[in-house]
Amino acid sequence: MENKDKNLYRLDELSNYKIASNYSDVRGWKIVDADNRTIGKIDNLWVNKDMQRVVYLDVKLDKGLLEENHSEVRDVIANDNGREFIYKEGDSHIIIPIGSVNINKDTKIVMANSIGYDTFRNTSRYDRQVNFDRDYERRVMKSYYPESDPDSGYYSDDDTFYNRREFDNKQ
Repeated sequence: MENKDKNLYRLDELSNYKIASNYSDVRGWKIVDADNRTIGKIDNLWVNKDMQRVVYLDVKLDKGLLEENHSEVRDVIANDNGREFIYKEGDSHIIIPIGSVNINKDTKIVMANSIGYDTFRNTSRYDRQVNFDRDYERRVMKSYYPESDPDSGYYSDDDTFYNRREFDNKQ
């Protein structure tokens, strides 16, 4: 993401931002899928600066999920249809729209409502040192919600792209 167009920031990049008192700081919390299988840990929160709200959870994937996918990825690449699935060392982070999870303050566990383990395993990852762009966001949204069309013209700018149920923080 180029700086002039940058509107998403990790919360830890914004020294004058903090989490509102009525919301939980979920960084460091475990995230599980709908079947209670571990996906990883919340590493950070992605904030849309113009909207002044969290839109994504930044998840460092669990080592087990990464290792389990290793041979499958090799097979996809061998079949030459896995352009999105070529992972490099360090590509161990994914984003999850904040409206796609439930947050349990008592157990300090975040649960993905309707996204399954296999979907997380196959979702395109990114290298935290490089960040990501809108194309990556669209690929992720297609992975999680294949029935919706994140490429439609309706979702062309931030106001409409993030103004969907998937980004509704109902904590």
